[in-house]
Amino acid sequence: MKVLMDVKDQKADFILELLNSFPFVKAEKISPSKAKFLLELRDSLEEAKMAKRGKLKLKSAHDLIGEL
Repeated sequence: MKVLMDVKDQKADFILELLNSFPFVKAEKISPSKAKFLLELRDSLEEAKMAKRGKLKLKSAHDLIGEL
């Protein structure tokens, strides 16, 4: 399982050291831009799932082109 955490900078090294002390955990730092990308990707996937279940109406390709 993957977990994305938001930790204050002054506590990040402590948290990483703590997590890495467990043999079943692999923790690593990621850049703020990568974290943002992952969160946006997760949101996009959730929207796609909702649309597939009919709980969200998506824009048509014609509407998207019209916005450009």
